[in-house]
Amino acid sequence: MTHFLQDILRQPVELRKSLTHTMGPGWPELQRAAAAVGEADHVYIAGIGSSWNAGVAVQHMFHAHRCPAHLVDAAEFVHFLELPPKSVILALSRSGRSIEIVQMLAKARQAGAVVIGLTNTPDSPLARESGITLLMNAAFDHQVSVTMYTAPAMIGALLALLSVNRLTGSDAHALAEALIATEESFAAWQSAIQESDWLAPQATYYFLARGASLSSGYEAKLLWEEAAKSPAAAMGTGAFRHGPQEMITPGLRIGLWIDGGAMRQQDLALAHDLVQLGAKVMLIGQRLESGAADLVLSLPPMPPQWQFLIDCIPAQLAAERLAHLRGMDCDAFRLCSYIVEGEGGLLPAAVDHA
Repeated sequence: MTHFLQDILRQPVELRKSLTHTMGPGWPELQRAAAAVGEADHVYIAGIGSSWNAGVAVQHMFHAHRCPAHLVDAAEFVHFLELPPKSVILALSRSGRSIEIVQMLAKARQAGAVVIGLTNTPDSPLARESGITLLMNAAFDHQVSVTMYTAPAMIGALLALLSVNRLTGSDAHALAEALIATEESFAAWQSAIQESDWLAPQATYYFLARGASLSSGYEAKLLWEEAAKSPAAAMGTGAFRHGPQEMITPGLRIGLWIDGGAMRQQDLALAHDLVQLGAKVMLIGQRLESGAADLVLSLPPMPPQWQFLIDCIPAQLAAERLAHLRGMDCDAFRLCSYIVEGEGGLLPAAVDHA
């Protein structure tokens, strides 16, 4: 068993640990963070890599409750963004030591912005220098981000709800129940993935999603690249229908997330048409019929606004399986550091240039 698969399988347990910490010992800091958001004129969510992907779900939760928030790539934040007065920044970083995050802290300090650091490393620069620190309290993944993607998405979404007074005890209970049901779904998902011909070593892959599940689509793309060492693309389902569909050819692989509430029938119709055009389709969502696509991965029941928390997990399992089919080591990076602490170049001999 790969370390990647081990990380995926223990993810529901780690997320429950993180949830218990956030709603228990971490509750005072979450309240402080929510108060800071409520007092701000401008809210920014910043991250890079899988942390940025998690930020997509967090931003959606803010927007769904009438609280505008800007999602910014941390590198773009450092080099191209000027902060207005009364800004608060939710900075997402598992290590709290990525070069862009460290540079962002200095920029925020100069602008007088409040930084809410969401990290898994209590002694990191992000944790030390943030005005408010939210800890994930979960075990680190071996290499590829697994829980280190879902945990910040969960905690950031809890913060969004609390900042608009919409977080209740029933939310935490529903999440805990859904995570238990997720563990019980692993065997069925793994069996369906192994028996399907949706995965193919040299195929072209597109991932389509809406709402908070866009975070899962973007994260699946990153998993294909990091774990399976395979190119992939991700975009909004609506955007796909405005031009990109012209490249559909037989054998194209499409991963399509069906939202828990919005646009279900339209997206199921899209899946049907994609199959008619010769594409092979993987569907992920709740209440799906087994014959609706080439590979159907049904999720356990959960509140629609929280579906994003678990709907990347079947794609994680598929990425691990694809790495095996391609003969790739999903437990090691060829070119990327576990923590990127410098800018410029890819190879060891490369140096930063001003």
